[in-house]
Amino acid sequence: MKTKTLLTGGTVVSMDPAVGDLVRGDVLIEDGVIVEVAERVDAPDAEVIDAADRIVMPGFVDNHRHSWQTAFRGAGADWTFPEWALAMHRTVKPHYRPEDVYAGTLLGRLEALHSGVTTMLDWYHVAQGHEHEDAAVAALRDAPGRSIFCLGAGWGTPDPVDADVRRVRSDLAGDGLSGDGLVTMALGLRGSEATGMDTVARELKLAAELGLRTSLHVDGDGASGGDGTRHPIADLHEHGLLRDTTTFVHGNGISDEELRMLADAGSSLSVSPDVELKMGFGWPMTGRALAAGLRPTLSIDDVPSAGGDMFSTMRTAFAVQRGLDGGLRSRDLLEFTTVEAARSCGLDARTGSISPGKDADIILLRTDDLTVFPVTDPVATVVSAGHPGLVDTVLVAGRVVKRDGVLVGVDLPALRTRLLESRDRIAAAAGVPLDGTWRPRPVSD
Repeated sequence: MKTKTLLTGGTVVSMDPAVGDLVRGDVLIEDGVIVEVAERVDAPDAEVIDAADRIVMPGFVDNHRHSWQTAFRGAGADWTFPEWALAMHRTVKPHYRPEDVYAGTLLGRLEALHSGVTTMLDWYHVAQGHEHEDAAVAALRDAPGRSIFCLGAGWGTPDPVDADVRRVRSDLAGDGLSGDGLVTMALGLRGSEATGMDTVARELKLAAELGLRTSLHVDGDGASGGDGTRHPIADLHEHGLLRDTTTFVHGNGISDEELRMLADAGSSLSVSPDVELKMGFGWPMTGRALAAGLRPTLSIDDVPSAGGDMFSTMRTAFAVQRGLDGGLRSRDLLEFTTVEAARSCGLDARTGSISPGKDADIILLRTDDLTVFPVTDPVATVVSAGHPGLVDTVLVAGRVVKRDGVLVGVDLPALRTRLLESRDRIAAAAGVPLDGTWRPRPVSD
């Protein structure tokens, strides 16, 4: 027997040009799939969710987040990039046990769901061993969201990752790695500066063999104060290593010509505006990417340094680019965080818009909240004034995972206790204070 759910009476922002936006609309879901979107849908046998005074829109897609760092939320708000690298990768990471990875990943994924992120790529680079990888995957499985486990090597380590990738890929195949399961996989590339071009080529070949998309952190001289000779995208292009299955993260400082190379290759760009500005990477690449013919996406990156919701991320990207050149419109930002981000993950046939035939990854945002009332333009309101407190209901593949502002079936008090115990143990082992005075100092200081 088919299960049917009807979202009725909401303001539908579909992000699908063929469907459009509806001032008052209904969305019918059968067995987790959207089957009809219209002003009125007759479905007397469906479970009804009243969407009056709600904006009904696709869930957000975050294609780059390091959730293992969740326990140290806010600790790095004042850190530069070298300080973050020293703190997270060289000071606390060596003390992470598998149970710490699990707790951080689970709470980080639940936080994302709570704020309306229905799909998240978890860029894993704790790299302590098989047990740590398995703990991260287990946490993503235990969170009722659509997740992509992006397995990367340790920070700058040249060790081969082939065996780990094959092992985790084989394990996730039992969940339906072909796309039927909610937890899938990607490969985090380490880049030529860490490993050399031969290794990049080998890892891309491995990813293609296993049907995995790839993600790579990259920046040019503009982000590091170099001498203008570092052109990582051009180097990859010269070696024939640009792929339409690769998402490049950050990209601050790469040239306009390199951006055009990415556009020509069909690659994706993930911009993390809050972290990039705070850590001194340079101006977010949003406007320059658009000028080069590349539709960017937005991501959180890490919560020690920035907030974990897409509302604030959109607002930063929007304000910065408007200040630089007056460009961008509100709908652009929603596209970057829904349809474009889904495409970068290879999931645009399944999620990213409210379209018949796609999975019902949908969020309902309150319009009667005083922080946004009255809502005259729903798209502009979401981008300019939206916040996690508006997220009333979240559905993933048609399943309600948040209802009336509360995550369903989640024992948050127990999980909070578990994460605090994890944080306190790691901090004690690493010898770092938790009183707001921790400021890691690189050797160069």
